[in-house]
Amino acid sequence: MRDQNDLRRAAAEGCAESRLLLTRRAMLGVTAGLFSAAYLPRDAMAADGDARLLVVVLRGGTDGLSVVVPTGDRDYERLRRDIAIPTSATIKLDSDFGLHPALKTFGKLFAKNEAAVVHATCVPLRNRSHFDCQDNLENGLPGIGAVNSTGWLNRLLSALPSGDPVAKRGAIQVGEAPLILRGPAPVLGWSPTWFTPVGRDVRRPLLSVYDEIDRPLYSALTRGIEANNLALKSDASDDADVSALRKGFRGAGHLLAEPNGPRIAVLSVGNWDTHSGQGAAEGFLADRLIELDDALADFRKAVGSAWKKTVVICATEFGRTARVNGDSGTDHGVGTVALLAGGAVAGGKVYGDWPGLAPSKLFEDSDLKATTDLRAVFKGVLRGHLDVPAGMLDKSIFPDSAKIAPLTALVAGGSRERVSSAADTGRPVRQRPLPPIARYRAKQAGVSL
Repeated sequence: MRDQNDLRRAAAEGCAESRLLLTRRAMLGVTAGLFSAAYLPRDAMAADGDARLLVVVLRGGTDGLSVVVPTGDRDYERLRRDIAIPTSATIKLDSDFGLHPALKTFGKLFAKNEAAVVHATCVPLRNRSHFDCQDNLENGLPGIGAVNSTGWLNRLLSALPSGDPVAKRGAIQVGEAPLILRGPAPVLGWSPTWFTPVGRDVRRPLLSVYDEIDRPLYSALTRGIEANNLALKSDASDDADVSALRKGFRGAGHLLAEPNGPRIAVLSVGNWDTHSGQGAAEGFLADRLIELDDALADFRKAVGSAWKKTVVICATEFGRTARVNGDSGTDHGVGTVALLAGGAVAGGKVYGDWPGLAPSKLFEDSDLKATTDLRAVFKGVLRGHLDVPAGMLDKSIFPDSAKIAPLTALVAGGSRERVSSAADTGRPVRQRPLPPIARYRAKQAGVSL
């Protein structure tokens, strides 16, 4: 597998916006993660039956036509030419679709009815901008004219009744601080690191000092240490050379497995911007998919028996062009795939309404047409897996989305108890002040603040 620095350079090549995103999000991860590390609910009672949710954001625009190949569409090979993946090389899902051969773990889960695909999906905003569409994926709003500085998962935590198991146990960000978890509800932050852990002989006197002079910082440090110890549980398959990404998935699994640990985790996977040298069954994209697939296997092992209560969603901001470009790659597009895995998934199925790849069926003569709003996927999981009321989904979590119905049957069955609330819309959700860039965009769109 390629060196991670090579992957980063290759993914960003030819797309200045990708380079800016890498820098911007890395800095956000350093700052916000430090301030959120104090949150790990200790007063939550252990309960059997409560659900786990892992949201994986694939940053850069993932090529859904290569991840899940439309083997039954005769226009696919005509459009993809030298990067087309032969039907014989795919992992067969059904008579119309095959999985990229790099996704072996996902393929096995699909065969066991523990993984599913939603094809021809996309965020509601379709301007092919990394900045705008990633924000749209994470803020859960109708488009660029709608303004909100909070993420839809944080609004979920804020809107749930205080006695709800998910609200009590909270959420964790692994690595950078994504918009999807920003807001008034506190979250845990944890990142795998190459730093040598501080020994007890240093940690103990340091904690005793802060215990005397700064109780809030002492509490933050002790809870951060507790979270780190949970995330770094010993694993027989641990390898010093394993990638930071895979360590992140392992840590998320260990934390979600804990009876008193967080119930929601968010993890970002970058470098999906395949403008050149994308490859087919092998190449740059295949390398990214292999690592993602290995990381999913790591998570499956780390989360243990809680897997049966878990849903994993892998989503991206947009797809790629249906046609291959002149550099054996694909450019920013629209329609793509969402991948779901977990013991609570109603798997073994490809969901969605396939629009076809004939010239007359393409979106703006360029891209796979999106027939499923990505919010319908998120809503379907929250409704089926977390039993979130429809009124809360339509108003608090995904504002102005009543016309977007949850995608039904994604979850095998209710997997947890929910503490009922007097009102289906949940608690009022506070919002943070809008940052300057959001104010500027709102003004450009003619939205009054």
